Amino acid sequence: MATNRRSLYTGLLIFLVIGIVLFLSVYVATVMVEDGSLNDERIAVVRIEGIILDAKEIIDEISRYEETPSVRAIVLRIDSPGGAVVPSQEIYDQVNRIRTESKKKVVVSMGTVAASGGYYIASASDHIVANPGTLTGSIGVIMEMANVAGLLEKVGVESVVIKSGQHKDIGSPFRKMGAKEREILQNVLDDVHNQFIEAVSEGRGMELERVRHLADGRIFTGRQAMDLGLVDELGDLEDTIRLTAEMVGITGKPKVVETKKRFSIFDLLRNRWLGSLSHSLRPSGGAISLQYLMTF
Repeated sequence: MATNRRSLYTGLLIFLVIGIVLFLSVYVATVMVEDGSLNDERIAVVRIEGIILDAKEIIDEISRYEETPSVRAIVLRIDSPGGAVVPSQEIYDQVNRIRTESKKKVVVSMGTVAASGGYYIASASDHIVANPGTLTGSIGVIMEMANVAGLLEKVGVESVVIKSGQHKDIGSPFRKMGAKEREILQNVLDDVHNQFIEAVSEGRGMELERVRHLADGRIFTGRQAMDLGLVDELGDLEDTIRLTAEMVGITGKPKVVETKKRFSIFDLLRNRWLGSLSHSLRPSGGAISLQYLMTF
């Protein structure tokens, strides 16, 4: 009798374990299907927002989706006035590499603003979709430095500099800039500007002189940019996702995946507050920095 009871308990326990395993398997599979993890027809959305100060996070996210077989294409949602030169170039290079090496489509959806460094990145994509009122373009470079020599003279403060070379303190805020220094900095700026023009020409397949004609720093609406060949068509993010699905042969409504970013006070201050004040904060401390940045 006791043996039969143990056998019954053992059977019930085995049945219970099997039931739990089956339930968990079905649950996990359902969740993965709902979020697109088991669906081969997925489109990833990567957001580039605010002032572009660093490329690592964006490049890591793009690379992760590039290496995910179930992600058929990547949509870059750009809402940025640009930022530092090198991060803009690094993201451009990554997008361009994906296009040429992995053959995975990269399509851009422009938000409120996708200008200067934001447009630099966009020009590397397979296709650009802008809203009619998007502010874009601003193909140019800016360098700003403060000069407090007059103020120091008024308050009786003298700056003493010991340097190893004539131009080691080029751009110093403590003295007036000489003609030779201005020439040197202008040559640097012109070279970086030419890099921008060449990148747009290559990415968009436009003649170099055509891009150069548009690269005087002016901004365009999305509609104007389309007429000029800087963007391909007009539409919002949903339009861009539908278009991307058609480009890669996805039938029906595609699954959209997007990395949920953790809230960060630092990022909020950096991208919003510092972004809005960047025009007034940049020319300080005598630091020289080149910016692919739209300013007013």
